[in-house]
Amino acid sequence: MEYRLTTISYLLSFFFLFTADAGQIGVNYGRIANNLPSAVKVVQLLKSQGIDQVKLYDTDQAVLKALSGSNIKVTVALPNELLNSVSKRKSFAFKWVQKNILSYYPSTQIQAIAVGNEVFVDPNNTTLFLVPAMQNIHSALINLNLHSTIKVSSPIALSALQSSYPSSSGSFKPDLIEPVIKPMLSFLRQTGSYLMVNAYPFFAYEANSDVISLDYALFRTNPGVVDSGNGLRYFSLLEAQLDAVYAAMSSLKFDDLKMVVTETGWPSKGDGGETGSGEENAAAYNGNLVRRVLNGGGTPLRPNADLEVYLFALFNENKKPGPTSERNYGLFYPDEEKVYEIPFTVEQLKKWKSIPVNKGKTEKSPVKGSGSDGSVSTSSSGGTYCVANEKTGKEKLQDALDYACGEGGADCRQIQPGATCYDPNTVEAHASFAFNSFYQKNSRAMGSCYFGGAAYVVTQAPSKYYYCTICLLSFIIFLPLRHGVLTLESRNSSDERV
Repeated sequence: MEYRLTTISYLLSFFFLFTADAGQIGVNYGRIANNLPSAVKVVQLLKSQGIDQVKLYDTDQAVLKALSGSNIKVTVALPNELLNSVSKRKSFAFKWVQKNILSYYPSTQIQAIAVGNEVFVDPNNTTLFLVPAMQNIHSALINLNLHSTIKVSSPIALSALQSSYPSSSGSFKPDLIEPVIKPMLSFLRQTGSYLMVNAYPFFAYEANSDVISLDYALFRTNPGVVDSGNGLRYFSLLEAQLDAVYAAMSSLKFDDLKMVVTETGWPSKGDGGETGSGEENAAAYNGNLVRRVLNGGGTPLRPNADLEVYLFALFNENKKPGPTSERNYGLFYPDEEKVYEIPFTVEQLKKWKSIPVNKGKTEKSPVKGSGSDGSVSTSSSGGTYCVANEKTGKEKLQDALDYACGEGGADCRQIQPGATCYDPNTVEAHASFAFNSFYQKNSRAMGSCYFGGAAYVVTQAPSKYYYCTICLLSFIIFLPLRHGVLTLESRNSSDERV
């Protein structure tokens, strides 16, 4: 088979996908502590780590001044306690924007205003003030000619959902839909803004560790979970959570809205009952998440919508109330030392090595809904394979196949006419061969079996027309030599550690 050349734009899209610069990473800078470095030192720390996006929880003067001229993009927040005043008086909103935005912009690159935070769970019952407050802040931006560069939104928690499992059943709580959800989404659409979402797989895992695989929660190699509603396969809990929000928006006819993950993280320490907390798991979650984001691409439901994620949080904050975990989400200690090593940029990602899966331990928790009996094996041993997702359609498979055998560098000689694996001569079979070649060549790295949603990972050698793919590749691994030449080394798949 001869593989046709694709358009320049298509090749460029795959180039960005696999050169790991499509998604965006930011960090939340909270300050509920009495031992943090000065704002000036914090900005120096951000720049030294290559972090160019930060989200604040207020409009602190010292922080905004320190960020001036730094080229760091900033999201600021209007606190919940001001929602009432801002919603009722346009003059109050205008003065707030003048004082807290115009005074620093554009030297401080404020790109968004988070109006309130998780307002629907605010014990002071500020929900009905939210959309009017957002509208008045936007009106103030219009009056100051800042509305085209500064977006207005509000972070919601996943508790705003009535249903989130499976993802395809995602829906908002009925009592929120008419009063606030629909008006808010309409406002975001009209102003060209996006929905801010705070999502924490840690909480879902902590509450359901008997049915959720830790590997699934930490972006580590796992068999995945098939959504019984839409047939899509998920390999991370966070993506399943985000698609539940997308599904909820879709049910209200807001398919066109973008989403930004304004908070997500994992605690490096917790109380005895906080299952899953710990430094190793925090490093795995945040590090693998960064890799996932920088590898590009979106969720299974929105594969072309690159992820933008803000990690929570920059520092451990010693004055936060609640369980031990609340004070241990930080990526850095107050003395600016890293709590654990993770990358923040593409260059750092090239040098980063993730923690081995479970360090040889076997994770016994099954993933609900991932197999015919509702459970899966989560052992870290055994081979994994990349196969075509037939549900994406032949055209998308063909485009991905062209890339894999072209710029992707997969070894496709065996699926040429007359070669050993030419038959069965179907796009699905050939795509599976090429995808698996690319996947193995790239050491089965996270994101190397995606192809814009046209492929997924399996842990058992599939039968049917995938046989040729597996019989050639299941016992080999591609290893780069020092001089850049690829060779093959025999390996028993039962001894592999992913």
